Amino acid sequence: MNANTQTNAISTSAMLVELSISTWTGRKLDKTASTEVTTSKRAIKGAANVNKKLLADCEELTAIQKFAANCRTAHYECTMPWSDMGLRLLPTTKYFDYHEKMTGLRAEFDKLVDKFIEVYDWEIAQAQVKLGGLFNASEYPDKEQIRAKFRFNMFYMPVPDAGDWRLDVNNETLHDLTTHYSSYYESQLNNAMRDLWGRLHNVLTRMSDRLDYSDNQTKKIFRDSLVDNVMEVVEMMKSCNITGDTQMTAAAQKLESVLLGVTPDALREDDYLRYETKQKVDEVIRGLPSLDI
Repeated sequence: MNANTQTNAISTSAMLVELSISTWTGRKLDKTASTEVTTSKRAIKGAANVNKKLLADCEELTAIQKFAANCRTAHYECTMPWSDMGLRLLPTTKYFDYHEKMTGLRAEFDKLVDKFIEVYDWEIAQAQVKLGGLFNASEYPDKEQIRAKFRFNMFYMPVPDAGDWRLDVNNETLHDLTTHYSSYYESQLNNAMRDLWGRLHNVLTRMSDRLDYSDNQTKKIFRDSLVDNVMEVVEMMKSCNITGDTQMTAAAQKLESVLLGVTPDALREDDYLRYETKQKVDEVIRGLPSLDI
Protein backbone atom coordinates (compact mmCIF):
# COMPACT_ATOMS: atom_id res chain seq x y z
CA MET A 1 0.00 0.00 0.00
CA ASN A 2 1.54 3.32 -1.07
CA ALA A 3 1.51 6.43 1.13
CA ASN A 4 -1.50 8.07 -0.55
CA THR A 5 -3.55 4.88 -0.48
CA GLN A 6 -2.70 4.33 3.17
CA THR A 7 -3.61 7.93 4.03
CA ASN A 8 -6.98 7.66 2.33
CA ALA A 9 -7.65 4.31 4.03
CA ILE A 10 -6.88 5.70 7.49
CA SER A 11 -9.00 8.78 6.85
CA THR A 12 -12.06 6.50 6.70
CA SER A 13 -11.18 4.41 9.76
CA ALA A 14 -10.10 7.17 12.15
CA MET A 15 -10.78 10.79 13.00
CA LEU A 16 -9.03 13.55 14.88
CA VAL A 17 -10.34 14.81 18.20
CA GLU A 18 -9.29 17.72 20.38
CA LEU A 19 -10.27 18.00 24.02
CA SER A 20 -10.39 21.57 25.33
CA ILE A 21 -10.75 22.03 29.09
CA SER A 22 -10.12 25.34 30.77
CA THR A 23 -10.40 26.24 34.44
CA TRP A 24 -9.78 29.26 36.60
CA THR A 25 -6.44 28.90 38.34
CA GLY A 26 -7.38 31.24 41.15
CA ARG A 27 -3.79 32.47 41.30
CA LYS A 28 -2.47 35.99 40.90
CA LEU A 29 0.94 37.65 40.87
CA ASP A 30 1.00 40.35 43.55
CA LYS A 31 3.40 42.95 42.16
CA THR A 32 3.23 45.14 45.27
CA ALA A 33 4.04 42.27 47.61
CA SER A 34 6.80 41.10 45.25
CA THR A 35 8.41 44.53 45.40
CA GLU A 36 8.12 44.60 49.18
CA VAL A 37 9.85 41.21 49.46
CA THR A 38 12.75 42.09 47.18
CA THR A 39 13.18 45.49 48.82
CA SER A 40 13.13 44.12 52.38
CA LYS A 41 15.66 41.45 51.41
CA ARG A 42 17.80 43.91 49.46
CA ALA A 43 17.42 41.85 46.31
CA ILE A 44 17.25 43.15 42.76
CA LYS A 45 13.85 43.77 41.20
CA GLY A 46 12.36 40.57 39.80
CA ALA A 47 14.49 38.28 41.97
CA ALA A 48 11.35 36.97 43.72
CA ASN A 49 7.65 36.89 42.96
CA VAL A 50 4.71 36.58 45.33
CA ASN A 51 1.97 34.48 43.75
CA LYS A 52 -1.15 34.28 45.89
CA LYS A 53 -4.06 31.86 45.87
CA LEU A 54 -7.04 34.19 45.63
CA LEU A 55 -9.38 31.78 47.37
CA ALA A 56 -6.72 30.24 49.61
CA ASP A 57 -7.76 26.60 50.09
CA CYS A 58 -11.17 26.48 48.37
CA GLU A 59 -12.12 22.78 48.19
CA GLU A 60 -14.67 23.28 45.41
CA LEU A 61 -12.13 24.91 43.09
CA THR A 62 -9.50 22.28 43.87
CA ALA A 63 -12.03 19.55 43.06
CA ILE A 64 -12.63 21.05 39.60
CA GLN A 65 -8.91 21.31 38.85
CA LYS A 66 -8.24 17.70 39.91
CA PHE A 67 -11.24 16.45 37.96
CA ALA A 68 -10.08 18.28 34.83
CA ALA A 69 -6.67 16.60 35.11
CA ASN A 70 -8.35 13.19 35.40
CA CYS A 71 -10.48 13.96 32.33
CA ARG A 72 -7.39 14.76 30.29
CA THR A 73 -5.86 11.45 31.40
CA ALA A 74 -9.01 9.60 30.31
CA HIS A 75 -8.84 11.39 26.94
CA TYR A 76 -5.20 10.35 26.45
CA GLU A 77 -5.98 6.74 27.39
CA CYS A 78 -8.75 6.51 24.76
CA THR A 79 -6.81 8.12 21.92
CA MET A 80 -3.39 8.16 20.28
CA PRO A 81 -1.02 11.10 19.69
CA TRP A 82 -1.19 12.93 16.39
CA SER A 83 0.05 16.52 16.48
CA ASP A 84 1.74 18.93 18.85
CA MET A 85 -1.34 21.17 18.68
CA GLY A 86 -3.46 18.87 20.85
CA LEU A 87 -5.12 16.78 18.13
CA ARG A 88 -5.38 13.06 18.94
CA LEU A 89 -6.21 10.13 16.70
CA LEU A 90 -9.48 8.32 17.47
CA PRO A 91 -10.51 5.16 15.57
CA THR A 92 -14.07 5.39 14.28
CA THR A 93 -14.88 2.13 16.09
CA LYS A 94 -14.12 3.86 19.39
CA TYR A 95 -16.08 7.05 18.68
CA PHE A 96 -19.34 6.16 20.42
CA ASP A 97 -17.61 4.79 23.53
CA TYR A 98 -15.31 7.82 23.66
CA HIS A 99 -18.08 10.36 23.10
CA GLU A 100 -20.34 8.74 25.69
CA LYS A 101 -17.56 8.66 28.24
CA MET A 102 -16.41 12.23 27.66
CA THR A 103 -19.98 13.56 27.56
CA GLY A 104 -20.57 11.99 30.97
CA LEU A 105 -17.38 13.56 32.29
CA ARG A 106 -18.44 16.94 30.90
CA ALA A 107 -21.76 16.68 32.76
CA GLU A 108 -19.91 15.93 35.99
CA PHE A 109 -17.53 18.82 35.30
CA ASP A 110 -20.50 21.19 34.92
CA LYS A 111 -21.93 20.00 38.24
CA LEU A 112 -18.65 20.73 39.99
CA VAL A 113 -18.58 24.21 38.43
CA ASP A 114 -22.14 24.82 39.65
CA LYS A 115 -21.10 23.86 43.20
CA PHE A 116 -18.16 26.25 43.01
CA ILE A 117 -20.32 29.13 41.76
CA GLU A 118 -22.72 28.54 44.66
CA VAL A 119 -19.97 29.11 47.24
CA TYR A 120 -18.00 31.71 45.27
CA ASP A 121 -19.21 34.80 47.16
CA TRP A 122 -18.70 33.06 50.50
CA GLU A 123 -15.18 32.03 49.53
CA ILE A 124 -14.32 35.62 48.61
CA ALA A 125 -15.46 36.73 52.05
CA GLN A 126 -13.32 34.01 53.61
CA ALA A 127 -10.35 34.99 51.46
CA GLN A 128 -10.50 38.53 52.81
CA VAL A 129 -9.79 37.10 56.25
CA LYS A 130 -7.24 34.49 55.13
CA LEU A 131 -5.20 36.77 52.85
CA GLY A 132 -5.13 39.77 55.13
CA GLY A 133 -3.17 42.58 53.49
CA LEU A 134 -2.80 40.56 50.29
CA PHE A 135 -6.54 40.74 49.61
CA ASN A 136 -7.63 42.97 46.72
CA ALA A 137 -11.35 42.93 45.87
CA SER A 138 -10.73 44.12 42.29
CA GLU A 139 -8.98 40.83 41.47
CA TYR A 140 -12.17 38.79 41.76
CA PRO A 141 -14.38 38.53 38.63
CA ASP A 142 -18.15 38.53 39.11
CA LYS A 143 -20.08 35.25 38.89
CA GLU A 144 -20.87 35.59 35.20
CA GLN A 145 -17.25 36.28 34.33
CA ILE A 146 -15.94 33.49 36.54
CA ARG A 147 -18.32 30.90 35.06
CA ALA A 148 -17.07 31.78 31.55
CA LYS A 149 -13.57 30.73 32.60
CA PHE A 150 -14.66 27.08 32.87
CA ARG A 151 -15.08 25.23 29.57
CA PHE A 152 -15.18 21.59 28.51
CA ASN A 153 -15.50 20.77 24.81
CA MET A 154 -14.61 18.05 22.33
CA PHE A 155 -13.96 18.93 18.70
CA TYR A 156 -14.00 16.27 16.00
CA MET A 157 -12.55 16.57 12.51
CA PRO A 158 -11.59 14.21 9.68
CA VAL A 159 -8.08 13.05 8.93
CA PRO A 160 -7.21 15.03 5.79
CA ASP A 161 -6.61 13.08 2.59
CA ALA A 162 -3.10 13.45 1.23
CA GLY A 163 -4.29 14.58 -2.19
CA ASP A 164 -6.96 17.03 -1.03
CA TRP A 165 -5.08 20.25 -1.78
CA ARG A 166 -7.52 22.79 -3.20
CA LEU A 167 -4.96 25.44 -3.96
CA ASP A 168 -4.25 27.56 -6.99
CA VAL A 169 -0.65 26.42 -7.43
CA ASN A 170 1.33 24.82 -10.23
CA ASN A 171 1.63 21.05 -10.52
CA GLU A 172 5.19 20.96 -9.20
CA THR A 173 4.22 22.84 -6.03
CA LEU A 174 1.14 20.66 -5.58
CA HIS A 175 3.32 17.57 -5.89
CA ASP A 176 5.77 18.93 -3.30
CA LEU A 177 2.94 19.71 -0.86
CA THR A 178 1.37 16.30 -1.32
CA THR A 179 4.73 14.59 -0.77
CA HIS A 180 5.38 16.74 2.30
CA TYR A 181 2.02 15.86 3.85
CA SER A 182 2.40 12.17 3.04
CA SER A 183 5.74 12.18 4.86
CA TYR A 184 4.25 14.08 7.80
CA TYR A 185 1.26 11.74 7.87
CA GLU A 186 3.43 8.62 7.87
CA SER A 187 5.54 10.06 10.70
CA GLN A 188 2.49 10.94 12.82
CA LEU A 189 0.90 7.56 12.21
CA ASN A 190 4.09 5.80 13.25
CA ASN A 191 4.14 7.90 16.43
CA ALA A 192 0.56 6.92 17.18
CA MET A 193 1.27 3.21 16.78
CA ARG A 194 4.53 3.56 18.73
CA ASP A 195 2.50 5.07 21.56
CA LEU A 196 0.35 1.92 21.67
CA TRP A 197 3.41 -0.30 21.77
CA GLY A 198 4.85 1.92 24.50
CA ARG A 199 1.72 1.58 26.61
CA LEU A 200 1.91 -2.19 26.26
CA HIS A 201 5.58 -2.23 27.19
CA ASN A 202 4.89 -0.21 30.33
CA VAL A 203 2.02 -2.32 31.68
CA LEU A 204 3.78 -5.60 30.87
CA THR A 205 7.03 -4.48 32.49
CA ARG A 206 5.05 -3.47 35.56
CA MET A 207 3.30 -6.84 35.66
CA SER A 208 6.54 -8.78 35.23
CA ASP A 209 8.16 -6.85 38.06
CA ARG A 210 5.22 -7.35 40.44
CA LEU A 211 5.06 -11.10 39.74
CA ASP A 212 8.78 -11.60 40.27
CA TYR A 213 8.82 -13.47 43.60
CA SER A 214 8.16 -16.95 44.97
CA ASP A 215 6.17 -17.99 48.03
CA ASN A 216 9.27 -18.32 50.20
CA GLN A 217 10.27 -14.72 49.45
CA THR A 218 8.87 -11.42 50.63
CA LYS A 219 5.69 -10.97 48.65
CA LYS A 220 5.44 -7.99 46.34
CA ILE A 221 2.25 -6.00 46.65
CA PHE A 222 0.17 -5.35 43.55
CA ARG A 223 -3.32 -3.99 43.04
CA ASP A 224 -6.25 -5.83 41.52
CA SER A 225 -5.86 -3.51 38.51
CA LEU A 226 -2.60 -5.24 37.52
CA VAL A 227 -4.40 -7.57 35.11
CA ASP A 228 -7.08 -5.06 34.10
CA ASN A 229 -4.45 -2.51 33.06
CA VAL A 230 -2.94 -5.00 30.62
CA MET A 231 -6.32 -6.02 29.21
CA GLU A 232 -7.30 -2.37 28.71
CA VAL A 233 -4.23 -1.86 26.53
CA VAL A 234 -4.99 -5.11 24.69
CA GLU A 235 -8.47 -3.80 23.89
CA MET A 236 -6.90 -0.58 22.62
CA MET A 237 -4.54 -2.59 20.42
CA LYS A 238 -7.48 -4.47 18.92
CA SER A 239 -9.65 -1.44 18.27
CA CYS A 240 -6.90 1.06 17.40
CA ASN A 241 -4.79 -1.10 15.10
CA ILE A 242 -5.79 1.06 12.15
CA THR A 243 -2.75 0.05 10.12
CA GLY A 244 -3.59 -3.65 10.34
CA ASP A 245 -0.26 -4.44 12.01
CA THR A 246 -0.14 -8.25 12.14
CA GLN A 247 2.48 -8.17 14.91
CA MET A 248 0.15 -6.09 17.06
CA THR A 249 -2.74 -8.43 16.36
CA ALA A 250 -0.62 -11.44 17.32
CA ALA A 251 0.57 -9.80 20.54
CA ALA A 252 -3.00 -8.95 21.55
CA GLN A 253 -4.17 -12.51 20.86
CA LYS A 254 -1.22 -13.95 22.78
CA LEU A 255 -1.95 -11.85 25.86
CA GLU A 256 -5.65 -12.66 25.76
CA SER A 257 -4.68 -16.34 25.81
CA VAL A 258 -2.09 -15.88 28.59
CA LEU A 259 -4.45 -13.94 30.88
CA LEU A 260 -7.63 -15.90 30.15
CA GLY A 261 -9.18 -16.72 33.52
CA VAL A 262 -6.22 -15.27 35.44
CA THR A 263 -7.24 -13.20 38.45
CA PRO A 264 -5.17 -11.06 40.84
CA ASP A 265 -6.11 -13.28 43.79
CA ALA A 266 -5.02 -16.40 41.91
CA LEU A 267 -1.68 -14.77 41.11
CA ARG A 268 -1.19 -13.93 44.79
CA GLU A 269 -2.06 -17.41 46.01
CA ASP A 270 -0.63 -19.73 43.34
CA ASP A 271 3.16 -19.72 43.13
CA TYR A 272 3.25 -21.79 39.95
CA LEU A 273 0.59 -19.71 38.15
CA ARG A 274 2.46 -16.55 39.06
CA TYR A 275 5.75 -17.98 37.77
CA GLU A 276 4.17 -19.29 34.56
CA THR A 277 2.34 -16.02 33.89
CA LYS A 278 5.53 -14.02 34.38
CA GLN A 279 7.42 -16.24 31.97
CA LYS A 280 4.78 -15.81 29.28
CA VAL A 281 4.59 -12.06 29.86
CA ASP A 282 8.38 -11.82 29.57
CA GLU A 283 8.17 -13.77 26.31
CA VAL A 284 5.76 -11.19 24.92
CA ILE A 285 8.02 -8.35 26.09
CA ARG A 286 11.00 -9.89 24.30
CA GLY A 287 8.97 -10.02 21.10
CA LEU A 288 7.95 -6.35 21.19
CA PRO A 289 9.34 -4.11 18.45
CA SER A 290 12.25 -1.85 19.32
CA LEU A 291 10.82 1.53 20.29
CA ASP A 292 13.91 3.14 21.83
CA ILE A 293 12.13 3.29 25.19
